[in-house]
Order: sequence, then structure tokens, then C-alpha cells
Amino acid sequence: MAVVVLDKICKTYGNSYHAIKDLSLTIHDGEFLILVGPSGCGKSTALRMIAGLEEISSGTLSIGGQDVVDLAPKDRDIAMVFQSYALYPHMTVFDNIAFSMKLAGKTKAERTKRVHEIAKILQLESLLGNKPAQLSGGQRQRVAMGRAMVREPAAFLMDEPLSNLDAKLRVQMRAEIASLQRQLGVTTIYVTHDQTEALTMGDRVAVLKGGVLQQVDTPKALYHRPVNAFVAGFIGSPSMNLFEGRLEGMRIHLPGFSIPLSDSAFERAPGLSAFEGKALIFGVRPEDLYDSRLPSGASYPTIPVVVKSIEELGSELIVHLKIDAVRIDSGDPDAVEDLSGAANAVARFEAVSTVETGQSINLAIDPAKLHFFHPQTHMALN
Repeated sequence: MAVVVLDKICKTYGNSYHAIKDLSLTIHDGEFLILVGPSGCGKSTALRMIAGLEEISSGTLSIGGQDVVDLAPKDRDIAMVFQSYALYPHMTVFDNIAFSMKLAGKTKAERTKRVHEIAKILQLESLLGNKPAQLSGGQRQRVAMGRAMVREPAAFLMDEPLSNLDAKLRVQMRAEIASLQRQLGVTTIYVTHDQTEALTMGDRVAVLKGGVLQQVDTPKALYHRPVNAFVAGFIGSPSMNLFEGRLEGMRIHLPGFSIPLSDSAFERAPGLSAFEGKALIFGVRPEDLYDSRLPSGASYPTIPVVVKSIEELGSELIVHLKIDAVRIDSGDPDAVEDLSGAANAVARFEAVSTVETGQSINLAIDPAKLHFFHPQTHMALN
């Protein structure tokens, strides 16, 4: 186990493309840190720099207090789990897990003892004689984990290890990996583009955009206190609705309606009062929008909307809405653009809602749950 420290790490390619810009992070001993962001944000590049598979252009990197910038990957005391399982097809599960120990010159007795210990943890004991072709995707991933674990490294590095699994197995495996990491207590850095994985697995989550660290915090803090509109729009599924409005008195004014604010809004966002009479960005999460015809939304102010489409998920409805408002781009390059010419909003309604596509309804909104951002910098008005 070890502390991993990145201090102003940069990666610049020959064409002057800056993949990573001044990345500073401290991953604590035994911590499970997630690197997350849209495609091309630099998260895998950062992981490969830690592993020694990418050269560091500038900055310092230490693992367990040792400067490793000039060390080869094999000398950094780390173990990687990749998106592809990269198992040897001609070897059994036992031999795949034991391979690194064999290269290190460990005795057969040592290899057997350690492999059986790992197999018990990963529930692979009955599969040690099988070859990869005889295993399911989840079993192959556990073998890849076992191959990393058997080395007892200072840190695990995982690069989107669940990407090749189906949706149900991904849910199962992310729970297993998180539980296994807590059991082993090994410092772990995990890369994913899936923010649901990030929120459910990590002790802390580091959000990257364009090679720049946006925010690193607990999943709860990222969700409730995003530092800017990008993090607000990226974290959460469906993502936060972001709109342009104008603050006048105790109301946010939009083209077709206004939303009343309470004193608590100004207490939570002290910088808000400076925008009196000015434009700003405000955001509201889908779960803070309600069907006004249900008891859950009866006590909140309402705004007129048109229902564009409905996703019925059994336990809830994901309702896509047309609102007379200017929607703001959060800056996520993977975000789906609204091509209809009308602003999109997304709400989570209770399953008992009888809302229908094409209906004009009154949408209830909880004004105490609004988030506010600077119109130019997109930083939160804290």
C-alpha cells in the first residue's frame, strides 16, 4: 500500500497538443480514487503516466514516497487491469494468475499457496483448471483481477475494466470490485467514462475535462456542490438541466415564466445577490422537478411545459420536456444536442404519474434545490 502523489503533471505530444495540464492529485494510502470524464479528457493518459507507459513531459510523480518519473513500469510496484482481459488463452486460470510469480522465481509451493488464497477471495477455486475460453466475461475479469492481486502491489491501476461486460454484469462486477478493494485496502486508481460507476465505487472522484482537473471530492459533494456547470452537467444521470435566467428581486425570470426564490437560495449561494438585474445560469436536477398533479409536487411553484417523450422504467418515468427557456451547454462534448430548436429539460416523475406525450402540463419545481453559476466563467456562485 502507498500514497500516490502527482504534482503539476503535464503531457504534451509532438504536435503541441496538451493532453494533461498541471494535474496535481494526492491519492491516499488505501484510497479508491476514480478518474472520470468524457472521451478525450485525458483520464487514461494520466493513468498510463502513473504506470510508466506514457512519458511525463513535466512535473513529478511519487509512489510510496519514491520518485518514479524515471523508473520503468516493472520497477514502480504497481499492477494494472485493462479494458481487455489480456489472458493467455493456452494457460489455465491457475497458470494465468501465477504467471508473474513464476517469472519472479517463486517456488511452486509459494505459487500454489498464493493462487489459492486469491482464488478463494475471487470465488474462482472451482475454475482454476479451466482455460479462458471456458469462462464467462465476469469470470475472465476476475481472473485478470487475480493476476494483478497476486503480485501484492503498492497500487492497483484499472483502465475501464468493465467496458466489455453487459449492463447487468457491469452492475454486479462494480459492486464486487468495490467490495474487494475495501477488503484488500490497496491504493487504487480507476479510470471510467461512466459517471454512475464513479459515484457508486469511489471514495473520491476526480473529474477531468480537456486534460484539466475540474474537481476532486466525495461522490456526495460532487453531486450536491459542483464547482462549475461542467461538473454539474456531467455528474448525475440524467444530467442537471442548465438554463439562462435573469435575477430580479427574489425571482429568476425567463422568457415565458419566472421562478420565485427563497432566502435559503441566497444563503446557499452568497454570490447570487451580486447578479441583481443581470443574467446568470441556473440548474435543477431531474429529481427536483415534479408532476404538479401529484402530492409530491403540489406545494411547489409551477412552470408551463410540453411533454416531448417519456421513458417508462417501471419504478419511475424519465420525462423529456419542451420549455420556453434558453438551455446552456455544460461543456460536455459527449452531451446530446437538442436539434428541435426548443430547449430540453428532463424530469424524474413517480411511476403513478399519468402524464402523456404531447400534453401541456404544469411542471412543479423545488426552488430550494436550484444551483447558480456565473454566466461567463460557469463557476458556481458560492
